[in-house]
Amino acid sequence: MSTKPASRDSIELANDDFKLEDFLPFRLSVAASSVSRLMARRLTDAHGISIAEWRVLTMVGRYGTLSPSVVGERTAMDKVKVSRAAASLVARGMIKQSQDPADGRGRLLRLTRKGANVFQGSIPLAHDLESELANGLSRGEWTALQKALARLGAHVQAIDEPDALEAAD
Repeated sequence: MSTKPASRDSIELANDDFKLEDFLPFRLSVAASSVSRLMARRLTDAHGISIAEWRVLTMVGRYGTLSPSVVGERTAMDKVKVSRAAASLVARGMIKQSQDPADGRGRLLRLTRKGANVFQGSIPLAHDLESELANGLSRGEWTALQKALARLGAHVQAIDEPDALEAAD
């Protein structure tokens, strides 16, 4: 028994009014991916590192010594991605990994001299890209975007963790 594919005319669309390209989470994702690709090309060209490696390097560079789990929390990266990026940076001599004296199973990450140089060299790339992005908007639009992103992030967190808000009250 064969089944014929239904024609478009015979399929009743439940949500004719929904357009993925107008859906805010999709638009944010597309914009973030586009910006990440720009930054990734610059990081690869200048330092031979990926976005994930740069995020790990930057967090460790900013805060000194961090556990991979803290890096993951602060960068919204999953454990596997942090682990792979850290392993790559260790293998390339940019990060040193040591045992956490407070937790025998835990690990701590810290920059090596080479990692510190790459971290410092990446800062102007980040500032330059941010300036290029800001140039596409008026000063007021840029300020409004920064404020809106902060408020949206806080609101998403409140939706995702409603108990955290109640505990803070």
